[in-house]
Amino acid sequence: MKIAEALILRADCQKRFAQLKTRLLNNARVQEGDQPAEEPQELIAEIERVAQELLDLIQRINKTNSSTIVEAGKTVSDLLAERDVIGQRRTTYADLAAGASARQDRFTRSEVKFVSTVNVAEFQKRADGLAKEYREKDARIQELNWQTELI
Repeated sequence: MKIAEALILRADCQKRFAQLKTRLLNNARVQEGDQPAEEPQELIAEIERVAQELLDLIQRINKTNSSTIVEAGKTVSDLLAERDVIGQRRTTYADLAAGASARQDRFTRSEVKFVSTVNVAEFQKRADGLAKEYREKDARIQELNWQTELI
């Protein structure tokens, strides 16, 4: 199985776990004399089974990512960390540019005037460059996910 397939299974497990949790909570209490639509103990057993499957997948994915060398001594885990930090930087700079360029209409001269303290164009350009870098790194990770066998 490839990492990409394991990631799809992991997402499926996470969805099933959330659905089972909702069903369990919906059947945790009923009016006196009524029966729950589903047996809570059976739902708990299913949650435990899905949790174990999810744990196994996550551990195998993490082991594979941390042991797969892809370029210049970097692992897939390293690329994932780099991509995540690039994404955070991009979001920060894009938000900064948006916040600094927000227009404020003044109706009278006595109203407070706000001015930008940063070069909006510069930070928008940085955000755009980081967005490109993020896309390229993410594409490389996706490619590796379809090429690398899961441990």
